[in-house]
Amino acid sequence: MLARLRASNLAAYVLPLLLFTLLNGVPGLFRIENSELPWHVRAPEHWAYPLQTVVCALVLVWFRQHYTFRPWRGLGLAFTLGLVGIAVWVAPSVLRESLIQQGHEPAAWWKWLGLAERQEGFDPTIAQGSPLWFSLVVGMRFARMVLVVPFVEELFWRGFLMRYLMTEDERFERVPFGTHRWKVFWIVTLAVMLIHNTEDYVGAFVWGALVYFVAVRTKSLGACVFMHAVGNLALGLYVMKTQQWGFW
Repeated sequence: MLARLRASNLAAYVLPLLLFTLLNGVPGLFRIENSELPWHVRAPEHWAYPLQTVVCALVLVWFRQHYTFRPWRGLGLAFTLGLVGIAVWVAPSVLRESLIQQGHEPAAWWKWLGLAERQEGFDPTIAQGSPLWFSLVVGMRFARMVLVVPFVEELFWRGFLMRYLMTEDERFERVPFGTHRWKVFWIVTLAVMLIHNTEDYVGAFVWGALVYFVAVRTKSLGACVFMHAVGNLALGLYVMKTQQWGFW
């Protein structure tokens, strides 16, 4: 009975991100490169990602009794650092545009500092021919990045891995949330950085460090989720305004 409870608790924190990551590969299985085909055939991510969002949301609801987000404190700090983190994330793109306007030619090493072109990515305007579908595509995209991703990622990185690395018996739930070890900081933050594309390394490292700080400072998983939601909402609004689809 105890072993089953431990396995269930582990699944609650790990399975949502694992499932989310696996479903990221679904669009590649159905994509057909043909501009004459309907948008939902040549860009299957526009229906696959909403499906991913719903499935992962249901998994989170199923495991909800395993999660402790309280105490709800430090939300002001989380809000502020969420905006700061995203500002740092998009700053290289702003710098890139400024450099190009000054006549500088893009160099191969630019992407390592995030100075990469961000036009290619999830482009909802492909569905603009149907106002209803366009609204649904955009709405589900924001639901994915603001309501699902913050829970999926923070449950794993801060809720599970950050505590698991401090255990000797793998009972991560016994480690108080927000306990700090420098070794854990570097492992978790670098892992968060490395799962992103090269051009996002700088932004992802700073973001990971800021969320780690919020976790340690507030001792609140809820504050980390809130920070992630605020940051993703700001990023989504930035992407819709600039049409730099590569950011999301």
